[in-house]
Amino acid sequence: MEQRVSLITLGVADHAAARRFYERLGWRCTLELDGTAFFQTGCLVVALWSRAKLAEDSGMADPGGWGGVTLAHNVRSQQEVDRVLEQARAAGASISREASRTSWGGYTGAFVDPDGHPWEVAYNPGFELRDDGSLVLPVPPDQSASS
Repeated sequence: MEQRVSLITLGVADHAAARRFYERLGWRCTLELDGTAFFQTGCLVVALWSRAKLAEDSGMADPGGWGGVTLAHNVRSQQEVDRVLEQARAAGASISREASRTSWGGYTGAFVDPDGHPWEVAYNPGFELRDDGSLVLPVPPDQSASS
């Protein structure tokens, strides 16, 4: 298996309301197909689909709680973290963690969408964020000579 994630599907209670929320964030639905909204996000796709159908399709019981996964949206500055959190709040998200400096030199905050999916908004000066939105991890010093 190649080391890659291609598509993330979020299970939602109300498809139309979830789509409106992400569109209020400024996202554009690229494709609507059989009750699923697809958003092209750089080289990754985020899909919104019925939570019940997703649970059934995945062969999982749906206890309705947090599933142990947090999504992340990296940005290019501390000011952009603040701006995105305010945009999320205005779109209907709850802010689960106000932005603050981190022990590793970054600046992050978090919001939760109306279906309970947590999103971290992060500025990490140690990670390269390319113009196309792709995130590039730094090469550890002990591996740079062998590359």
